[in-house]
Amino acid sequence: QVQLVESGGGLGQAGGSLRLACAASGRTFNNYWMGWFRQAPGKEREFVAAISRSGVSTNYADSVKGRFTISRDNAKNTWYLQMNSLKPEDTAIYYCAASSKLNPSINIFLYDYWGQGTQVTVSS
Repeated sequence: QVQLVESGGGLGQAGGSLRLACAASGRTFNNYWMGWFRQAPGKEREFVAAISRSGVSTNYADSVKGRFTISRDNAKNTWYLQMNSLKPEDTAIYYCAASSKLNPSINIFLYDYWGQGTQVTVSS
């Protein structure tokens, strides 16, 4: 059974940092693109970042570009989202996802597996 489990969420301060991790089990995800999405209250789930199978290519939403960094460790079947310079508008539930498609990027429908989400709250 495939499982994606997020960790690292919690309460952060504006200007501070948090690091999210997504640990996968049940299969190897070396051949999958990995992504992070988020959903704020009353809003649709939105793309945050994605990373290619090798980790060479990355994509970011304009709202987080320059502040967030996505990375992966294929040996550990885990990928990460380093969030710096946090803003209150970053408050949301963050979901990790895995896609078998080539460069799924922002397309939420191209992701095959999803985690349960972890809450990130940024205070001003």
